[in-house]
Amino acid sequence: MSNEAKTAASAAAVKPETGRKKNRIGRRENNNHHGYYFIAPYAIVFTIFILIPVVLAVILSLTNFNAIQFPKWVGFLNYITLLTSDEVFMQHVLPNTVVYAVVVGIGGYILSFILAYALCNLSKVPRTIIALILYSPSMTTGVAMTVLWKVIFSGDQMGLLNSWLMSLGVLNEPVVWLSDTRALLPIVIIIGLWSSMGIGFLSLIAGILNTDEQLYEAGAIDGIKNRFQEMIYITIPQMKPQMLFAAVMAIVNAFQNGLISTLLTGNPSPSYAAQLIVNHIEDYGFQRYEMGYAACVSVVLLLIVQLFSYASNKLLTDKDPYGAA
Repeated sequence: MSNEAKTAASAAAVKPETGRKKNRIGRRENNNHHGYYFIAPYAIVFTIFILIPVVLAVILSLTNFNAIQFPKWVGFLNYITLLTSDEVFMQHVLPNTVVYAVVVGIGGYILSFILAYALCNLSKVPRTIIALILYSPSMTTGVAMTVLWKVIFSGDQMGLLNSWLMSLGVLNEPVVWLSDTRALLPIVIIIGLWSSMGIGFLSLIAGILNTDEQLYEAGAIDGIKNRFQEMIYITIPQMKPQMLFAAVMAIVNAFQNGLISTLLTGNPSPSYAAQLIVNHIEDYGFQRYEMGYAACVSVVLLLIVQLFSYASNKLLTDKDPYGAA
């Protein structure tokens, strides 16, 4: 048999097998239903507990609903009332929420990063113990509110803060801190900062610890001389995902944390001095049973949180060097 005939025979023998391999690979590439099986549990839970409630809240915000009678369609009347006629919301609730979110959200985020960076310079055992101590208030806020902070800010001479200030001669008589409209919001902010070291704080520690040590060695060769320059030029650029996650968690926790003033003073707080948006929703939804209006306020809160989360995403997400977002 000639060489040309042998080459043609071998090519004919190989072709069907190659075609079969391509068909198998093609079938595997087109067979994506297993991926849908894996994502189905999360998709079902997300749809039932997040997507459907949000859609229902938006629909309910366009109605007048007292939790007994069938909802009555009123269109955008609730939103118009909120922005034009709700003096408590515009004069007290919204300013209090903005101040609280800026101080506790942004301030707590910066404080979390500083503490996480400081802890990462310690050895493993003290770092773990101190991190657990700082993280624990975020899990025990409700219990600590009734046991610790009410004792500290008690309005009689037995209150720890009153007793301490009177012993120093700063006060001549005890101050009823939890009824003082000037002191109530700062107290809530202090407690909010105390309990802000949550899961975002732990993610920052993880991001700092996972930074490649070789980058610090290369930075020292390139002229980085101190820890501050290491943090700015190496640590922060390498932990952008953890910083974005911590920023979103700080924003969400700051806007949804209405439990502090409720446990301290009840709802509403005295003269609405520490009334936040979440407290306003609870006031109208579960005390006045104006569910449609409460849903309207909750939708506004959702939009505010989304706006701040979008801004954080823009600030902390690396842009494509070729111009793509």
